[in-house]
Amino acid sequence: MSDTNYVTQETFEKMQAELHSLKSIDRPAASAAIAEAREKGDLKENAEYDAAKEAQGLLEAKINYLEGAMATARIIDESTIDTSRVSILTKVTVTNMNTKKTVTYQIVSESEADLKLGKISVISPIGSGLLGKVKGDIAEVTVPAGLLKFRIEEITV
Repeated sequence: MSDTNYVTQETFEKMQAELHSLKSIDRPAASAAIAEAREKGDLKENAEYDAAKEAQGLLEAKINYLEGAMATARIIDESTIDTSRVSILTKVTVTNMNTKKTVTYQIVSESEADLKLGKISVISPIGSGLLGKVKGDIAEVTVPAGLLKFRIEEITV
């Protein structure tokens, strides 16, 4: 994870709600599952106990991840975003110079990335290759499949 996690206010609130749910609902449920499995006898041969302990470990890891992400979060106000250049939280319409296909991506933090929704991570090859470009620029991006060239068509919020 990068040092700073850029998020919108909406995403930060979702993270807070998820963390609250994990701590107030899921954590007590995991403890109850462990207690119930413990009552069933010998812990050495108790698969239910082992599964409950593993689930609790995964839950704690998720809680720690969210706490870390929130601790490094920097909330960005969408109304102050400069659309003269590609930056985090901007939507950029690009034309692939090889295929002539036009696509719109939103540049987001790694925790918000979802290609199905057109959101790409600021640290992905395409995301980082587009950063700082202005309308009309050609961005050359090296991806595992080779070199891609994108022409910046439009930058919006």
